[in-house]
Amino acid sequence: MAARKNWRVRIAEAIHVDAASRPETQAILSIDEMHARRVIDLSMRIAEALIAVGAAANEVVLSVTRVTAAFGIRPVHVDITFNSIAVSYHGDESDLPFTLIRVVRAPVPDHAKLQQLQALVADIEAGLDLGEARIRFHVIRRTPFRYRPAVIVLAQGLLAVGVCLLYGASWMTTLVALLAACGAALTQRWMARMHVPFFFSQAGGALVVTAFAAAANALRVNGVPLFDDASPGIIVAAGIVLMLAGMSVVAAAQDAIDGFALTAGGRILDLALLTLGVVIGIVGGVSLAQRVGLGIPLSTDPPTLGPVAMQVAGVVLIAVTVAVWNGAAGRTILVSALLGSIAWGGFSAAVAAGIGVPLASAVGALIASFVGTLVAHRLHVPSIAVTTAAIVPMVPGSVVYRGLLGIVEAEGDVTGLILGFSELFQAGAIGLALASGASLGLFLGAPVRDTLQSVVRRRGRIR
Repeated sequence: MAARKNWRVRIAEAIHVDAASRPETQAILSIDEMHARRVIDLSMRIAEALIAVGAAANEVVLSVTRVTAAFGIRPVHVDITFNSIAVSYHGDESDLPFTLIRVVRAPVPDHAKLQQLQALVADIEAGLDLGEARIRFHVIRRTPFRYRPAVIVLAQGLLAVGVCLLYGASWMTTLVALLAACGAALTQRWMARMHVPFFFSQAGGALVVTAFAAAANALRVNGVPLFDDASPGIIVAAGIVLMLAGMSVVAAAQDAIDGFALTAGGRILDLALLTLGVVIGIVGGVSLAQRVGLGIPLSTDPPTLGPVAMQVAGVVLIAVTVAVWNGAAGRTILVSALLGSIAWGGFSAAVAAGIGVPLASAVGALIASFVGTLVAHRLHVPSIAVTTAAIVPMVPGSVVYRGLLGIVEAEGDVTGLILGFSELFQAGAIGLALASGASLGLFLGAPVRDTLQSVVRRRGRIR
């Protein structure tokens, strides 16, 4: 009878969970309220700084929980929207819960500061004292942007030069694109000092680029020898890449995949509005040029890429200038240049295989983000920083330009409108492919990176 009972007990235990086997939870560690408030305040400030420099929402939440857990404050609840963050803590039923809420300003990428904040979180987990952690955070917060405004304007101009190298443009087209990009950058800076919303700054910068392209085309039409080989299409395409390069496409896609719907929705709406600003500026500039007799010629064929050496030089230059624009340090710039070349190689191989430009763009972004995730932690650089810089050369500037110019030239012709909107739809598909590929690479690379790190740690212990 006892054996039968034991057999029945074993069967029941295999099916049901014994409540008595669970540990009791009445004994909760008593935490000093002032200590808890100081820890929550520090984690909140770190989270605010991370959002302000362009970190993804999931990384911010993980940073908060890592900091609070390192100082014995758990569990905490973290809630992030596009422009605010809240952190709540409730010790037990005898303690009053408290919540801190901060409004976050619009993110401005600063990857050098992002790298310092990530290092601070890692040091806190390693045992850094709370007082020392607060001092280090305030030092990081007061750190100015790494580069002066003149360097950033020059980097934006050189980004346009990189696009021209990509398409094998003539030296005069490259020079005009450089001047147009610098003029657009200076216009946007002036409008920012006047507190003009960035939507109108995008439109103003695009209008300046279109004006340079129209002027170059007028000089070419009038027979000025130096402008015989000027290509207004490449000038506008370089300007479009410049206008779209500063957008946080990767962070928006990553937030959507990670389940932060509000934050992702806010970022995506912001991206849509800023892109609409570029569209308005280009369309307005082209229409105005036509009215004054400086119409830009429409070419339905995409511009041909230059020689392989010029393509590589252009890709590297674009990745480097984007990294500088985002305030990256020297190591991040080098990794960005390398990943940009790898991503472009994957994109070119996929195009040569005949799988289509949108899917090829996704392949290039996937390779860049996957490799970037593996090497970023090892080299102590932010993975989102190098991934963002690596995918900018694949931004569909020429496709957007052909679509907008086709719509302007259509003038009510249904066929022309359909062709123009089809180009814009293709540009949208490429943008989604870039974001999806980059996010998928980050998702696939994280477990591989963790596995490699665990193998390295085990080998270190064996030795």
